[in-house]
Amino acid sequence: MSPTLDDGVKPGTPAGTAPGGTSPDLARFEQAPPGTAAPRLLQRLREAIRVRHYSIRTEDAYADWARRFILFHGKRHPLDLGADEVAAFLTYLAVQRNVAASTQNQAKSALLFLYRVVLGIELPWLDEVIGAKAPRRLPVVLTPTEVRALLHELSGTMGLVASLLYGTGMRLLEGLRLRVKDVEFERREIVIRDGKGGKDRVTVLPENLMLPLNEHISRRRALHNKDLAAGAGAGEVWLPDALAVKYPQAAQAWGWQWVFPSSTTSVDPRSGVIRRHHLNEATVQRSVSGAARRAGIDKPCSPHVLRHSFATHMLQAGYDIRTVQELLGHREVSTTMIYTHVLNRGGRGVRSPFDQI
Repeated sequence: MSPTLDDGVKPGTPAGTAPGGTSPDLARFEQAPPGTAAPRLLQRLREAIRVRHYSIRTEDAYADWARRFILFHGKRHPLDLGADEVAAFLTYLAVQRNVAASTQNQAKSALLFLYRVVLGIELPWLDEVIGAKAPRRLPVVLTPTEVRALLHELSGTMGLVASLLYGTGMRLLEGLRLRVKDVEFERREIVIRDGKGGKDRVTVLPENLMLPLNEHISRRRALHNKDLAAGAGAGEVWLPDALAVKYPQAAQAWGWQWVFPSSTTSVDPRSGVIRRHHLNEATVQRSVSGAARRAGIDKPCSPHVLRHSFATHMLQAGYDIRTVQELLGHREVSTTMIYTHVLNRGGRGVRSPFDQI
């Protein structure tokens, strides 16, 4: 989850800090000037995250929380701060900003990483900082009728993405990061690489989606050939780890291309290379939300709701919970069991005494 705290002036921030942006004084915590031997704090934080192969989303979130923590306490260096300052910052988030428990815990994790890993400080009070208790909520699940109505309002690539999310149980980014080589038409399966927790797994490829997906990939190949003809690296795709160094031609190989590429090229945030990335998840989120409104669905509806619906409908169809667990990629079966609480049994399958009056 991305932080919801704004960048306005915080209590404890000196006058002169501009809302909505970073003060010039904060630049001393950012990347060091060329020729400087020692990297600065936020640069060291990013390097420590990359060494551990954390995702770029984690990197941006942790760097952002470290920056907000420094601003909150008047741009003082974290070495000059302690338990009281960390607790004050987390209290401000919970009490005055009223952030969600997951957001508060993300901020705490970022600060623990900053002190323990980046600054190398193992202080006893770090474990004593109170974390928020995340509520256990039931997932939003659509009925089969609502799913049909939702998908009816989508067409083209957005309709195919949404159908694939519901038909396979993939997370949104897992679907958007799907590569051509991982779609097995003959075996009717999709190999999901580097899912949540860095794990690979296999899920089902719906038979009713094989033809439209195959046609989509054929059109995608024409776009790839056009990019290759344009030259200047236009046909290259981002590769994980050091594969681009080990296999220099792999970035242009057809099998490594995104199944759902963006219509435009963009700059890689880490390398600065211009290439064609996959679809932006915000585009799919807006499309699904708009389709839900047009379909008259009053429930909060996001692409992740399709994953919840997939799991629930699989259990309703009588599939074993262990099978559903493997398809979803859950580490613990207890995570999958939450879907047993939202099965279509009409109030847990009991008959209310009011109906007998």
